[in-house]
Amino acid sequence: MSSDQTENSGPSRAERIVEALLFASKDPLSAAEISERLPDGVTAEPILAALQKRYADRGIHLVTVKDRWAFRTAPDIGEALRIEVAVRRKLSRAALETLSIIAYHEPVTRADIEEIRGVAVSKGTLDALLEAGWIQPRGRRQVPGRPLTWGTTEAFLDHFGLSSLADLPGLEELKAAGMLDKRPGLTSIAMGDDSDDEDDNEEDDGQFELLDAEDGA
Repeated sequence: MSSDQTENSGPSRAERIVEALLFASKDPLSAAEISERLPDGVTAEPILAALQKRYADRGIHLVTVKDRWAFRTAPDIGEALRIEVAVRRKLSRAALETLSIIAYHEPVTRADIEEIRGVAVSKGTLDALLEAGWIQPRGRRQVPGRPLTWGTTEAFLDHFGLSSLADLPGLEELKAAGMLDKRPGLTSIAMGDDSDDEDDNEEDDGQFELLDAEDGA
């Protein structure tokens, strides 16, 4: 037996399968999806817990995105892996504010978003966020007209390194990180308060630029 297998007699076949599945998958996997690939009578949950502990001090960590699992770069070495790009892509202000409102207030309707922002939301803004995979329909509200509601996706959580919406930072943290403009009105927008910011009279132009993952850390 090789030296790297002496500890605890090395990983079992089931552990190796789980590890390989997580490395090979481009998307986070649920415990149920992983269990389908394991031998009869073997469940994924205890193996995932063991792997999470095993990788706690490594260059990659096993993390949960809602109820799904994925390997991600350890936060303390992320800077060493950053790749500079020629074009810095960011959310437009309209799209960023819309995404913030959805994340902090979901599920919300288009009318809810417009009431909080104080201006109309163009179809292009929602379409761009939908195309990015960061928002999705969450059913219709059971009120007259049955308006469609919106919420964030697992891709949104994964992109910003969140396990759940409970991990969303406060507004001051977002502004300090440079993800939100340092304007008093924007705090009101995300908190759902009224704002008289003159700049909000601008119509959404529907333009959208993605925020790079390293910029959202």
